[in-house]
Formats: sequence, C-alpha cells, structure tokens
Amino acid sequence: MRLSARVESVILPIAAVLIALAIGAVLIALDGASPWTAYTALLDGSVGGPDSIARTLERATPLIFTGLAVIVGMKAGLFNIGAQGQLLTGAVFAAWVGYRFSLPAIVHVPLAIVVGGLCGLLPAALAGVLKAYRGAHEVITTIMLNAILVSLTEWIVGARGPFHDPDAGAISRTPLVRETADIPRIDVYPLGFFLGVLVAFAIWFLFGRTTTGFKLTTVGQNKFAAEYGGISAARITVLAMALSGFLAGVGGSIETLGVFGRFESGRNVGLGFDGITVALLARIHPLLAIPSALLLGVLRAGQTQMAFESKVAPEIIDVILAIILLLVCAPIVVRWILRLRKGTTGAESLQLTSGWGAS
Repeated sequence: MRLSARVESVILPIAAVLIALAIGAVLIALDGASPWTAYTALLDGSVGGPDSIARTLERATPLIFTGLAVIVGMKAGLFNIGAQGQLLTGAVFAAWVGYRFSLPAIVHVPLAIVVGGLCGLLPAALAGVLKAYRGAHEVITTIMLNAILVSLTEWIVGARGPFHDPDAGAISRTPLVRETADIPRIDVYPLGFFLGVLVAFAIWFLFGRTTTGFKLTTVGQNKFAAEYGGISAARITVLAMALSGFLAGVGGSIETLGVFGRFESGRNVGLGFDGITVALLARIHPLLAIPSALLLGVLRAGQTQMAFESKVAPEIIDVILAIILLLVCAPIVVRWILRLRKGTTGAESLQLTSGWGAS
C-alpha cells in the first residue's frame, strides 16, 4: 500500500507507539504478569481522576519545553543534545531567584522563569558559537556541556554548595521558594502546562509566519543557499541554539516553581533526553510536541502504579520509550511491518544534524 507523505507522517508515529506497546505487553507477559492489568493500572495512575491527570500534566510540561528545544535546533539543522544540562541549569537558578528575593508575585514568577531561561540559553549559545565560528560539532559540545552542567548543579545544591538548604543535611537541594514565586494552579491542574501549550503555538507561529523562522528553516535545509541569499548562517546557528537553550531552561524553571517548589538533585533526570523522543515523535512539528509530551507524561505518571499493581519492573516504561524512539528513527521497520511503500513525496527520514565537521 502506498500513502502520501503527509498521511504517512501521521500514521508512522502512531504505529510506532502501538508496536512498542505490543512489544511491551509481550515482555510483561514473559515476566509472569498480566499485560491487561499492567496497562489498566498505567492508565488509572495517569488519567484515572483529576489528581492523576494533574500528575500527567506535571510530567508533560517540561517535556513540551525540552521537545520544543530539540525541535528548534532540528529546524535549523542542529541537534541540541544538551537540553538536559540546560534544563538543570535553568531549574536551579530559578529556584535561587525564587527563595532569595522577596518580590510581588506578578514580578517574582516571570523574573524567575526568565532568569532560568537565560541560564539555559548561555551554554547552548556557547555551543552555537563554537559550531558557527570554529566548526565544533554541536552534538559533541552539548554532550560535554551536559557533563559540566550536571556536575555544576550537583555542587551548587550539595552540602557545601552556595544554594544548599541548611535544613536539608546531606540532601542536595535548595530551600523552598517563596509563595510569591510559586506558579499557581487552575483547580488541581498546573498552570505551567498551559503556558507550555502557548509557547508551542508561539514556536509554530515563529516558523510558519515570521521572517526569522524562515531564515532558521532555510539555514537548516541548505546553509549554502541561505548564505547565497544573504542570510548569515553563523548568526542563525547561534540564534537557534540560544533559543533552544532558553526553552529548555524555561522548562526547568516551570518545573521548579510549579511542581516541586525547590530544586533537588536527581528529580529532573532524563527530561532533556525524553525531549528528543518528543521531538522525533512529533516529526519536528511544534504543535505535535503537545500530544507527544502528553503520551510520555501518561507513561511516566502511571509508571509507579503499574509497577505496584502488576508487579513488573517500572523500567519496562524505559524499554517501551526506547523502542518508540528506535521505530521513529527507523521508519523503514514500521513500513515493513505495515507493508507500506515509501510515500509519494517527502524525505525518507528526519535529518537530525547537518553533518560532522560542518561549519
């Protein structure tokens, strides 16, 4: 069966998720548990009531931002794999602004979010500068910066760090942010999720309706043609990485201010890398990052209850997510399973990066 590229771009991610869930069911059965019980508990823990739905939205919120961060980079032909470190940096400095300063809420919350975004922007912009002017590949530089930023944030909130909560003992965390820095909720639902939705629409508008978005996309498609047309590929590269890092930092800020109320080491593990799954599952479309993040939010929010009720290892969710990522990155496997021919138009797969050693 032959499908158009537009229809195929919708069917392939959905098929990848369903196939991954089917493989997960087989693994659960091999572990001696009931797939029906496991998946029922998963849904009950993620969408079984207002509190469960709120928990799912909390898990999805930072994933929207890290997914958008990766999408912005990919649109410009870049692969920002450093969203994890950028998110952590934004989260810890947003917490610092949240507990250190006494300000009116109308100023305190936006200030903490912006500071967190800027702290995510700086290391990403550095990687952009190294890419644009020295030819250093962004995958390598952002991986290295990840290691630096993770260690830096752990030291900052550690027992001898400047942001350490004096009442926490050996626990690596900051003090609670002030009430004026708390992001409010709509009933039990986190306001941060709805801010993420608005940002997704803003990024969609940026790429679809603005000159800057056109320049970003043009450089991503062919930087040499962009240079011939008068667009500075170097400046656009730095801009794309800076915007990507800002989004990741904002995601960390909103999680700190709207979910935990402080930064604690170990609570944000993997969010930046899950953002890559969100971006690929969304086929680098900003609006599709919302349902993609919600899907991962459902899996993460219901993970504990699934493990408790079905007696399976919670890591099965990580296996399912890994299979989803594999199938999305290798659509030829899904086509073979579904007996689909290549679409009549469009590329075979997503271009994640502009190439090793490219300047």
